[in-house]
Amino acid sequence: MTAKGSFGCRFFWLILLLQARTWLLLVMAGASRQQGNNLLALFYPDRQAFWIGLALGAPALLGLLLTGYRLRWPRLWRAWKSVLVLSLLVNLLWQGVQFVQGDLLSSPLPLLLSLFDLLALGWLQFNHRLRDCFVPEHLE
Repeated sequence: MTAKGSFGCRFFWLILLLQARTWLLLVMAGASRQQGNNLLALFYPDRQAFWIGLALGAPALLGLLLTGYRLRWPRLWRAWKSVLVLSLLVNLLWQGVQFVQGDLLSSPLPLLLSLFDLLALGWLQFNHRLRDCFVPEHLE
């Protein structure tokens, strides 16, 4: 893979971390035992939103694990891009419903995260360097 091709793959890691943000928050809350509940309550005052965030971040978490097996399972790796795109679409739809209901209007953070999700979706779909990360001849 060329240096230009690896540049697109670096952004892929950022996209996966963005999608798995609830899982990252869970790990951070677990690492800070005394203030873990306060940290979770700060970002997810509604527990249902936390569980939905974990479910929406699961494909990205599995994608992080799958990167180590992309040469062994190239078909699954190639199909995983579609799973990630679908996950981002569902996430954006869910955030749109939350905006319509007025649940996310108290803070600019959800709007910023929605913007990043939209940018990540565009990057996954239209960046040719990132697309090359999923093409079997570019995996080696």
